Amino acid sequence: MSEGPVVVVGASLAGLRAVESARKTGYAGRLLLVGAEEHLPYDRPPLSKAFLDPGEDPAVPHHRTEEELRALDVELRLGVPATSLDTDAREIVLGGDEQLRYDRLVIATGARARQLPGEQLDGVHTLRTVEDARSIRRALDGGCRMVVVGGGFIGSEVASAARKRDVDVTILEAAPLPLVRAVGEQMAAACADLHARNGTELRCGVSVTGLEGEDCVEGVALSDGSILPADLVVVGIGADPVTDWLTDSGLQVEDGVVCDETLRAAPEVYAAGDVARWHNPLFGRMMRLEHWTSAAEQGAAAARNALAPAEATPYSTVPYFWSDWYSDKLQMVGITAADEVTVIGDLDDTRWLALYRQEDLLVGALALNMPGKIMKYRAMIGRGSAWQDALAFAGR
Repeated sequence: MSEGPVVVVGASLAGLRAVESARKTGYAGRLLLVGAEEHLPYDRPPLSKAFLDPGEDPAVPHHRTEEELRALDVELRLGVPATSLDTDAREIVLGGDEQLRYDRLVIATGARARQLPGEQLDGVHTLRTVEDARSIRRALDGGCRMVVVGGGFIGSEVASAARKRDVDVTILEAAPLPLVRAVGEQMAAACADLHARNGTELRCGVSVTGLEGEDCVEGVALSDGSILPADLVVVGIGADPVTDWLTDSGLQVEDGVVCDETLRAAPEVYAAGDVARWHNPLFGRMMRLEHWTSAAEQGAAAARNALAPAEATPYSTVPYFWSDWYSDKLQMVGITAADEVTVIGDLDDTRWLALYRQEDLLVGALALNMPGKIMKYRAMIGRGSAWQDALAFAGR
């Protein structure tokens, strides 16, 4: 096992798990955790959920206290972004001028929220950092006219938080249905119905052409010629992997850092979390996942494999994510590239399950308010269970 300097770039969940894994595997050498944000590693999913709830200002949801991190004997370099990488020299540049050498490197720089093109006005926010969440929370506390651009998971969660405060909110979605690429047309329609049930206006098939206002946003101009009044606009149109600092690094970058099945991107360089695009042997395809569970698992696996490359093991997973909408919980496992979708239950009810078939295998499942059952389907997908077995388990 290497005892040279191990550097983890990216101080969020995947980076933290990489640091913890390095120590658990017995690595006793110099260990550094570099992060662009000034905060200790914190949990991002609550930022669009409980963090926005009414009440007293919540604390930052840190994964570990400073004392717990100190016990790992890790050097923290926070508030200093990595700006370039030279894999031949095994050297990272921090903040544009500081040089940092490594023996092993784990890249876990995550993703960056996409913004609307054009000039940005006060009152227009993305939601990726705790500062973003605090700004949105302040606007909700003060009462506002709210428009959410993008009907995906982040946008839907923010809209749910607004409705808890009886704030009128309109979601704008450019596609014919929200989440249609993520869950398929039939189930996207069921997800859209959740918004209608909870008093959120959903307008699909329209795009934003501009923002109205001088310094602060006053309205959102749409492709159908209408203008929606707004003094809070939350943009949830996806995220891009943070790879700009890897230009000229020699790494293959294509919708993330391209890795093999062991998360290896180059000799002594591994990647994990939202930034990693790797070959998932379970499905036989390249994937890049922006999910909490895979970030945690990949961070640990990348560090283990980086420290003992001769013993590196493939990382395979059944994708899993969850999202809280209003009083409901949506959970998805597997993939939705399917030949058939079978719904168990009534889509007008508060509990239902959709199963996705590819050839004769179960490959995915989407559930509303069925937390126990969905995880059993995740295990079945991991075992390569037959479609008929999945139907039998569902009682069909």
